[in-house]
Amino acid sequence: MTKTPSRYGAGGCTAAPVPASASASGHRHPLAWLWLPVLASALAACADFSGIDPQAELRSAASLGLPVPQATSGSRAESDTAAPDTVDAVDAINAHWWRQLGDARLDALVEQALAGNPAIGLAQSRLEKALAQAGAVRANDWPQLAGEASVTRQHFTAHGMVPAPLAGSVANNALAQLGASWELDWFGQNRAALEAAIGSARAAAADAQAARVLLASQVVQTYVELARWQAQLDVAERTLAQRSETLDIVRQRFDAGLDAVLELRQSEGGLPQARAQIEQIHEQIALTRNALAALIGTPQSAPELVATDLPALRMAALPGSLPADLLGRRADVVAARWRVEAAQQGIEEARAAFYPNVSLTAFLGLSSLDLGRWIEGGSRQWGVGPAISLPIFEGGRLRANLGARAADHDAAVEGYNQAIIAAVHEAADQLASIEAIARQQREQQQALEVAQSAYEIARARYAAGLTPYLSVLTTEAAVLAERRQHVDLAARALQARVALAHALGGGYEPSDTPFPAPFPAPLSPSLPVASHQPHLHPISP
Repeated sequence: MTKTPSRYGAGGCTAAPVPASASASGHRHPLAWLWLPVLASALAACADFSGIDPQAELRSAASLGLPVPQATSGSRAESDTAAPDTVDAVDAINAHWWRQLGDARLDALVEQALAGNPAIGLAQSRLEKALAQAGAVRANDWPQLAGEASVTRQHFTAHGMVPAPLAGSVANNALAQLGASWELDWFGQNRAALEAAIGSARAAAADAQAARVLLASQVVQTYVELARWQAQLDVAERTLAQRSETLDIVRQRFDAGLDAVLELRQSEGGLPQARAQIEQIHEQIALTRNALAALIGTPQSAPELVATDLPALRMAALPGSLPADLLGRRADVVAARWRVEAAQQGIEEARAAFYPNVSLTAFLGLSSLDLGRWIEGGSRQWGVGPAISLPIFEGGRLRANLGARAADHDAAVEGYNQAIIAAVHEAADQLASIEAIARQQREQQQALEVAQSAYEIARARYAAGLTPYLSVLTTEAAVLAERRQHVDLAARALQARVALAHALGGGYEPSDTPFPAPFPAPLSPSLPVASHQPHLHPISP
């Protein structure tokens, strides 16, 4: 037996012929096919895929700056009860996390979006395609049966290998036959292909869930943005009312000779500015309504969409710490992990292609050159037996295919690593924003109270003729700026919480979609390191 190894070049092997058992008369023994297992094992030794291995490795928790705590020997239930913050965090990021806002109008919009957005239908179609492909691969494991029937009127050559009396004659060639085959898959090629297809289907299922989580997050974010602009409109309208009231006072003082034309013109100029700001906000409200209507799949309903008042929207307080393994609940991370599993099975499938293919075949039917005798007993034909095949010289195709599968595996691993890094980054960003916004809100509330007090003092002094109107305008502008800032910070605080919910998985739960059996063991919703998936160190918000 000779091997011809190469990286991706031509390779293969030749095997010495295995003698078949024969009878004394020289005819092949009917049990000669029992040599096939021996022959298959001998040919399997020719497989050479040395030097072609995946290079990429899954990132560990430690490499992400998240130390892994000491493993405990307790049960899962014990670990759950031992970490109340973990349980609180999971409850805070459940499958319907947006309901924490306590807004039935928002709940209805999210459900409508999840039911009618084309992105969800597209993701579902991809899942159904992946399931169908897995079912098609699953069929390779079962025996195949096919039927064939034909009647051909044929002129046989008079100068070929056709014997007399058929040579030069015209006859009807009739055939009716059933053929069966069963690939034994001794070396697991079909199983690996099936598990790869199932891994891809599971990744598609996770992608479909990721689309739902993302869509729900976008709806909530846009809804909060609409509430923000509605609150800004209230501030802008209040600004217009204040400036109208102030203009009335200035006119009265001007008529009484207490103010000059300068104060009157300054007061009059504030009204167009306030109206322009109101129109700008109306534009933003219209654009936000259009975006929200597009998300829920009903663009025509945009003018009717109204958000609840911003101060009424509240989310539950975060627990003291957030376990980092919540990141493993992200649907995109789970999808990336299943792609790694599928790619690994693809490597196994490519390796199995180096081994012999062993199958059983059989046929049974009727064949006759005379239609009148087609259904007679003498027209019966049948056959049964094993078959073995192995590509001996294939120009390096198998090694090239294995190299491509190894590259696919490396790409899937790096895609998973990228998804994990992005998840850690997004969660850290949102936690940082939540902390920073909370500090800003405390300081801004004090600034608003001070500005409001200063404005009231300025108005009183102006009414008493102690300060010019310019001081009133200055203090008034500070109050309005602080009110706008107050609204913006309140909206940002909610949007940061929504973004954190999405970064931590958005309540993703593994799909209950039925997959063809057999299938790989379900993945734990924790960050995997190689084939093991540890719990990560908690993140303090």
